[in-house]
Order: sequence, then structure tokens, then C-alpha cells
Amino acid sequence: MWILALIFSQCILNVFCEDLRSSLYFVNASVQEVVFASTTGTLVPCPAAGAPPVSLRWYLATGEEIYDVPGIRHVHLNGTLQIFHIPPSSFSKLIHDNTYYCTAENPSGRIRSQDVHIKAVLREPYTVRVEDQKAMRGNVAVFKCIIPASVEAYITVVSWEKDTMSINAEICRIFSSLLSAVLV
Repeated sequence: MWILALIFSQCILNVFCEDLRSSLYFVNASVQEVVFASTTGTLVPCPAAGAPPVSLRWYLATGEEIYDVPGIRHVHLNGTLQIFHIPPSSFSKLIHDNTYYCTAENPSGRIRSQDVHIKAVLREPYTVRVEDQKAMRGNVAVFKCIIPASVEAYITVVSWEKDTMSINAEICRIFSSLLSAVLV
């Protein structure tokens, strides 16, 4: 009977001690969006850690574990996801504009990070122009800035100029691509 009690208490003690030695946690809140220039690439760390050491893996939002693509995408031993710089011709929506998440696993269990949307912005030449408008003298004309869709989310109109002269600095402070002006 004493032997059974001793074995039982040892089992309980082992379970309790194992819980103290084993952990799995997020180091910090993970980012939810990473936007980077295709000419620079990016590094995205998996924000998890634990004891004993954790095994870190990256997945697409669909649940498919990602694989290395030489020169394009790599998961380092420390769990950091690297997306390399690319020319515009190598852009792949599956790799460069997709949602990922990472997992950390050890004997304590398995945890999953929040989804991280990773998006490469292609560095290509573009031109911002003003839409042609007609108005009679003394009337109001609305000028619209035409910005290519590929860069529209990253461009903010901060001023309007005519022949390198700023037009009404107060109105130009509006962070919008529309501007009303009175033609005189």
C-alpha cells in the first residue's frame, strides 16, 4: 500500500514539475500586415517562444505549410520568414500578396499566431496626372488627381501646383485626391 501511495505521489509531483519546466507563449503581439518594397524584401519573425525550445513553422492562411523557394522565400531556423527582393517580372500573388500565420510547438502544446498579410509593392515608374476639366470663368471646377491603381494606396496628395507655384496652401493640406478651386 505504501508503495502505491509513493508511486502515486511521485506521478503527481512529476506532472506538477513538468508544468513548471514547460511553457509555450507569444513574446509580443504579432503584426497583422507587412507591406514592403519589392526591391528590398522583408523579414517577418514568428513571435513565439517556450521551454523546452519550440519548433516554428509558417503556413498560408489556407493551412498549407509553406516551403522554401530558392531566392524568393525562405524560413530560417529561428522561425523568421524571409521574402527576398524581386524584379516585377517575378511577382507571384501566392507568395508576395498573401496571408500567412506561424505556429509554435513543443511538449506543452501548439499555439498559432494571428494572420499576417504580407504584400510586396512593386517599384515601377508611374505618373500622376490631373483629369482634364472644363469650366467657365467664375464657376467652380473640381480637379481630380489620377493615380495609377498599383500605387494609389501609397500616395497622398499634399499639394497642388501650377507652373511650380503652390495653389492655395490651406486647401492643399487636405489629404484627399479631390480639390475644389474657383477659376478666376
